[in-house]
Amino acid sequence: MIKRTFRQLAFLTAFVCIQGGLSLNLYAQNESIRASLPANATLEDLIGYALKHQGRIQQALIDEEIGEREIASALSGWFPQISASANYNRNIVSPTTGIGDLAIPIGQINSGALVLQANQQLLNPALMQASRAAASIRERNALQTGQTEINTIIAVSKAFYDILTSHEQTSIIRENIARIQKQLNDATARYDTGLVDKTDFKRAQISLSNSRADLKRIEELLTYKYANLKELIGMNAEQQLALAYDYQTMEQEILLDTTERVDYRNRVEYQQLQTLKRLQEINTQYNKWTFLPNLSASYNYAWDFRHDQFSQLYRQSYPRSVFGLNLSLPIFQGTKRMQEIRKSRLQEDRLDWDLHLLQQSIDTEYQGALAVYKANLNDWKTSRENVALAGEVYDVIKLQYNEGIKTYLDLMMAETELRTTQLNYLNALNALLSVKLDAQKALGKIKR
Repeated sequence: MIKRTFRQLAFLTAFVCIQGGLSLNLYAQNESIRASLPANATLEDLIGYALKHQGRIQQALIDEEIGEREIASALSGWFPQISASANYNRNIVSPTTGIGDLAIPIGQINSGALVLQANQQLLNPALMQASRAAASIRERNALQTGQTEINTIIAVSKAFYDILTSHEQTSIIRENIARIQKQLNDATARYDTGLVDKTDFKRAQISLSNSRADLKRIEELLTYKYANLKELIGMNAEQQLALAYDYQTMEQEILLDTTERVDYRNRVEYQQLQTLKRLQEINTQYNKWTFLPNLSASYNYAWDFRHDQFSQLYRQSYPRSVFGLNLSLPIFQGTKRMQEIRKSRLQEDRLDWDLHLLQQSIDTEYQGALAVYKANLNDWKTSRENVALAGEVYDVIKLQYNEGIKTYLDLMMAETELRTTQLNYLNALNALLSVKLDAQKALGKIKR
């Protein structure tokens, strides 16, 4: 039993390797991952699949593409704007002009024109703002996608660890059921021979029923947990999903450098606020640019048509062409521009406070995750020691029970303690891995 306990400890400890084996680059999207997962998917496979198929990530990528189209639309104003127009007019009453005492009709009854017009913006504050803001808008959209990817990585990792924990719980309970079944057989045989009363095998029956109920509950929950993981990675519910486990990474890879200091620049939320600050500064500059004039150039070429008879209207054209410069200078707008500049500067100041408050929030988040990590690490170490001790106690009491020294109640209590310590170890390990992810997120160490 002691050998089995230590083998189980080694197995459980090796479970930690999945977390330790995830270097910062593990979270990067792997372009070589196929459209379907391998037969036994590792956590790296699941993360790579999720980064390609998860619905929220796909929406974020579409939002990025929409942003590109919006940028292109805004900048299109710098290109020449070319249009064509045509018109036809019929003079019901022809206009006249006075020559002496005579009113002389002018123009023809029918007239028309075909005009090609080209306009080119040369100086335009709104277009200048769009040009300067394009890079920051792209960065903002990319950061939003990055935040979605980071959240997906964490959610997939935690769901993966939870399934691993549940699988090992089923293994522990199955071994527990096997032990209790043997105890039940032994107690029944002793009762049949008159060595003990029926309370021993009745207790064994109760314990066996409870263990089977626990096993059924965990197996049912596993069905849900697999469905949840499929949703997180963007896999259809009807697709098969099998997980692979790597047991060869060293135990110390669960450790987190608790002396590392927070670098706010690594957090995507901080980068997002910095990008918003740059966009707000560009907006302030735009409000200053509104004092500049709008300058544009235009050119048109037209064909005029006129004749008293409609059937003859388009037989001959009279071309004309014009090139011009247009200058518009808003002189006074009731202090609106000055107020907009002041408002934009105040919004910059508010974003400075947002950055300051975020720094405080990140510090608190990291300290909280670090405190929980240290507590969970101690729980994990204690649970690991308790599993070994409980295994030794069970082996001794089992021998003493077989020799008739201990009662079945003592054996049942030792069995319960062993199973409880094993499950506590698993829960402590799962909690440790989860909070390590939270601490890495607080440090900004989880990258897409």
